[in-house]
Amino acid sequence: MTFTAKNRQIPERKVKMADQEKEILEEEMEQDLSDAEELKEEETEDEEPVSKEDKKAAKKQAKLNKKEDSYKEKIDQLEDRVKRQMAEFENFRKRTDKEKQAMFDTGAKSVIEKILPVVDNFERGLATVPEESKEDPFVDGMNRIYKQLMTELENIGVKPIEAVGQEFDPNLHNAVMQVESDEYESGVVAQELQKGYTYHDMVVRHSMVGVVQ
Repeated sequence: MTFTAKNRQIPERKVKMADQEKEILEEEMEQDLSDAEELKEEETEDEEPVSKEDKKAAKKQAKLNKKEDSYKEKIDQLEDRVKRQMAEFENFRKRTDKEKQAMFDTGAKSVIEKILPVVDNFERGLATVPEESKEDPFVDGMNRIYKQLMTELENIGVKPIEAVGQEFDPNLHNAVMQVESDEYESGVVAQELQKGYTYHDMVVRHSMVGVVQ
């Protein structure tokens, strides 16, 4: 077959068309690749939408949260320490008040012990006054002083111990003799030889008594 110029143009057109199709395919491929890259970037953005500024802010916030947690822990420790110190101080205050009260009571008891013999002498002296002399101004004055003394002792917590007619109590009574009695049963105090006293439920002096045998 003889190829003419016209016949030669046919393959050239095909080549050109093929080249054009290739170019088109390459362009489409590039476009597809471009679209794929864009889609990948969009997916990446969807997965990690945080920018650098946001990452810095998040990192800074994380540090602040960590510091805040650390501060809260220190505050809790300080509050616990303050509570323990307050409890220790309250216990110390109570213990100190108790010790001070005990020291005061001991001192008061010592003073009361020295006053009681004076009270005994008042009672002995007034008991010996004849009936016809009880209206005497001097006797009346002594009786008033005695009553005032007993009132003041009672005001500070000093009270006489009940003895006669009460069951013998070694914590309150000091039995110095046994007596016979038709009025009281055995083990009951029938006679008081010396009056006893308490100070705020603490025995200052036991009652000296006679107990029915």
